[in-house]
Amino acid sequence: MPPPSSPVLVAKIKVQLKLAIARLRMVQKRDEALAKQQRRAMAQLLDQNKIDSARIRVENIIRSDIITELHEILELYCELLLARAGLLESSPTCDPGLEEAVQSIIYAAPKTEIKELQTVRTMLAEKFGKEFVIGAMENRDGKVSEGVVKKLSVVPPKEELVQGYLEEIARAYGVDWPRKKKEDLGDPPDFLGDVGDEGSGGQAQKVEEAPLFGDEEEVKAQEELSKATPPKSFGPASPLHINPPSPSTDNIHPKVTLNRMELTPTKKPAGGLTVKKKAVEKKGGVGDGIPEVEDLAKRFAALKR
Repeated sequence: MPPPSSPVLVAKIKVQLKLAIARLRMVQKRDEALAKQQRRAMAQLLDQNKIDSARIRVENIIRSDIITELHEILELYCELLLARAGLLESSPTCDPGLEEAVQSIIYAAPKTEIKELQTVRTMLAEKFGKEFVIGAMENRDGKVSEGVVKKLSVVPPKEELVQGYLEEIARAYGVDWPRKKKEDLGDPPDFLGDVGDEGSGGQAQKVEEAPLFGDEEEVKAQEELSKATPPKSFGPASPLHINPPSPSTDNIHPKVTLNRMELTPTKKPAGGLTVKKKAVEKKGGVGDGIPEVEDLAKRFAALKR
């Protein structure tokens, strides 16, 4: 008879289930990182055409992936037991809704490296009894998950699986494998055979009749012309030259110029010559030159008065 149900034992099982879930997730991340390194090394072997060595070493990658899938299944069973922990307290015998999860954990725990999972197995054996554990280890009732049994079986991988792994690794890392022979490439397309025919529009003849360069001197002359750059004064020059409006390290004081003449305000001379010149231009007009004789006569008359 199994021992009576104990709330304390169930509480300990729940704690160990949480620890086992955390450990399983950590191990899965570690195995995924190692698998990436192994796949990269496998791609290098395929690139170096070391096929025999790659076929042997790829079995380690396959086995690592199988163990990772096993850990995922056991993690789900631990979460199921944790979610249905109330059923562990309700009866001293295993509830039918927990038989698959409990027996799968008991069956797989000794064959894994997860110590927390082995602790959970020991507590489940303490709760359900020795006979229940022996029946789970032998899988008498067939309650253990078929996926767990299959992934724990030591069977060499099939040739199709090995070939598929190698092809996927080569495709993921851009390795040209398996390399195809020239015979496997097949015949060239039909349109390539019709290039030189008469009914092709004379494409081949056009290529043959294309004029080539005459002498080496002409070739050198054309190369020099292609490298030559036009002078700065080539072409019509714009009357305006505008510098960047904001100061920079290359141009600290930007100015707008017109035909290289700065349009900055000019300083007024001390005698006020600029003001008098503008007044004269207003009286006589902008386009006036030498004053006429009548204007001079009037000014002399005014001075005599």
